[in-house]
Amino acid sequence: MSMQSPSDQHKPVELKTPQIIAAEAKHESYAQAICDMIEAAAKVRGTGIAKRDPEYIRKKMQEQKAVIALAEDGRLAGFCYIETWEHGKYVAHSGLIVNEDFRTLGLAKLIKQKAFELSRKRFPEAKIFGLTTSLPVMKINSELGYKPVTFSELTQDDTFWKGCQSCVNYDVLTRTERKHCLCTGMLYNPAAPKSKEETVKKWKYPMKVYARWMRYKQNILLKLKKKSS
Repeated sequence: MSMQSPSDQHKPVELKTPQIIAAEAKHESYAQAICDMIEAAAKVRGTGIAKRDPEYIRKKMQEQKAVIALAEDGRLAGFCYIETWEHGKYVAHSGLIVNEDFRTLGLAKLIKQKAFELSRKRFPEAKIFGLTTSLPVMKINSELGYKPVTFSELTQDDTFWKGCQSCVNYDVLTRTERKHCLCTGMLYNPAAPKSKEETVKKWKYPMKVYARWMRYKQNILLKLKKKSS
């Protein structure tokens, strides 16, 4: 019988990067856990964008419009799904979540990359976009080739924008007639002309520029919010 030394007993368990794959119907059993993780994370962030319906998550898996990260022992490590708008003209990634037990592995970036690859494979001509207030997500998007854009360059499908109704800042979006909010719109356009330099090295802003822009928007838009309340 082997015995662990006291020093071995206190060594942290080394986490292995989970497998990240396109979700299928066989992964439907994870749907409720995914919804619970998304809701819990939204409460921590205070965004109000929380609940997802398990049946909707199952549908995304059946349609192979989702990416799932699974640990060796079968634990759910992360998830993200694809939504399409205007008959596939636009694609967005939603519900990006990482199990807090796996948040030291850069998993969000890996999941986002996999979702991006799946989107390009399934919808090669679609513009891929996102709305976010997260600086790490902005950095990931930049490295994938997204650029900041005005909301007018994103899908104008009302169904998409109705999804913002549960956000605590929805009134900012409506008061500005859907032109501004605390979120930053980012877009990857596969048809956009690329210079030789951009082909070799993807365009990106330094994080300090994003951070400065976020602070500016918060100061202006939240002041307007207080005045109107």
